[in-house]
Amino acid sequence: MVRHVLVTGGSRGIGAAIASRLLADGHRVTTISRSGTGPAGATHLAVDVTDEAALSAALAPLEAIDVLVNNAGAAESAPFARQDQALLRRMLALNLEAAFIASRLVLPAMTAKGWGRIINIASTAGLKGYPYVAAYVAAKHGLVGLTRALALEVAKSGVTVNAVCPGFTETDLVSTSVEKIMAKTGRSEAEARAELSRSNPLNRMIQPQEVAAAVAYLVGDDAGAVNGVALPVAGGEV
Repeated sequence: MVRHVLVTGGSRGIGAAIASRLLADGHRVTTISRSGTGPAGATHLAVDVTDEAALSAALAPLEAIDVLVNNAGAAESAPFARQDQALLRRMLALNLEAAFIASRLVLPAMTAKGWGRIINIASTAGLKGYPYVAAYVAAKHGLVGLTRALALEVAKSGVTVNAVCPGFTETDLVSTSVEKIMAKTGRSEAEARAELSRSNPLNRMIQPQEVAAAVAYLVGDDAGAVNGVALPVAGGEV
């Protein structure tokens, strides 16, 4: 069955891969980001997902959302002593509050229809700790907690809520991390990438298409009994 899918942060990286995969599976896809465009075939809206009023206004004229993929997110790294309250608030706003807001907006129509999927793109940082990204880790742990709590609340409504938790994935975000490692340590790009890949037992980066495949499974009717799960896509890291 064709579903209407909303992917936040859908203009690049994991979000674009998810949107492309679900388009290929025959679904109608709307992507949202503050800038950029979505994949060919998707409807794209330029909206700040942390602004509840703006997001509500953007979604109001759309046909009801069947599947929400809360993918928008970002990470900022620094020693904990330099992670101030402003940084914490930025990490919470984009990685946790945006998913909370979007879920509240689409959930009433899902429960009224008796079917829906909310899929939160968290991270292995929602399941374990990493140094120098304490605020990001806290936000992603919060997103996993939100997933588990909401899943129980809506379990009898026909709506499922799950999280997908990728390890280091080949995206612009990781490329930025590679550049920082190179700048701080003098290592080559290959050495910096090897350092990030070392945490994955497969000894490589996760590919965005692998994350998209996990999302595609959770969207399907065969996953109707999968609820409240935080699914790692990380080669056995967690």
